Amino acid sequence: MRVPGHLVDLIVIDPDQRQTTETPYDPAISGQIMRPWSSFALAEHGIEKVIARRAAMELKGGMTANLGFGISALVPRILLEEGHPEAVTWAIEQGAVGGMPLTGFAFGCASNADAYVPSPQQFIYFQGGGFDMSFLSFLEVDIEGNVNVSKLAKKPYLTAGCGGFVDITAHARKIVFSGWFEAGAGTALDETGIRVTAPGRFTKMVDRVEHVTFSGNRARAQGQDVLYVTERCVMRLSDSGLVATEIMPGIEPARDIVAASQGRVKVAENAVTMPLSLLSTGPMGWQP
Repeated sequence: MRVPGHLVDLIVIDPDQRQTTETPYDPAISGQIMRPWSSFALAEHGIEKVIARRAAMELKGGMTANLGFGISALVPRILLEEGHPEAVTWAIEQGAVGGMPLTGFAFGCASNADAYVPSPQQFIYFQGGGFDMSFLSFLEVDIEGNVNVSKLAKKPYLTAGCGGFVDITAHARKIVFSGWFEAGAGTALDETGIRVTAPGRFTKMVDRVEHVTFSGNRARAQGQDVLYVTERCVMRLSDSGLVATEIMPGIEPARDIVAASQGRVKVAENAVTMPLSLLSTGPMGWQP
């Protein structure tokens, strides 16, 4: 029995039954019930939420968007907090369409999904570029705009190959990559800005990525719209490499962007400051 917007008490659930990794059986994942939107947890306030909020600003109502693991998986929770959980249709490579994509170990599943498509057919859709944009993460980015998500010698436990990343990005019209500018930097967040309090262990903006999982040169040739969203700035892929066009409030561009990247990221002369609403502890005011 499936009743939109209501929990159904006619389903007997074995508490020891597992549905996916470290996830107890949930009938909302298998489409047997619909969970109230209010039952989903919002993204925890912090810098990764700020990054996800800026990524979400690229969306408009009625779009279909693909989601990858990491910070990008928080984007649906941003729209949930804004009061518009169904404004965008999410498409996940494991086959769920619509609903609320799950996070953590359950990523790849969705509750309240509109449909479940076999993964091979979902990839045909991705390869054809049928969606409006894709939200993905990065391990490192180089001066050509190349992205590595598949191989990092200094942290091999974080990588397990490219997965569906290549198929998803091959013909995507727009791609929003999200991640930290540096690894392990000290930061402070309040409603006036983000401040870098200590340098990171290493920059993620490198001369050459260790593994080219996404080609910046190919993206330029195809005319793809590519953004890189971090806690310090939004960079765009241009003919001259990575250019920061938006600066986060509280960030010092010369020190926190140019020097921290060893000059690999330039700051546009007409760079603007991102809105303070991204830093709010309440909704930021996104509208479809």
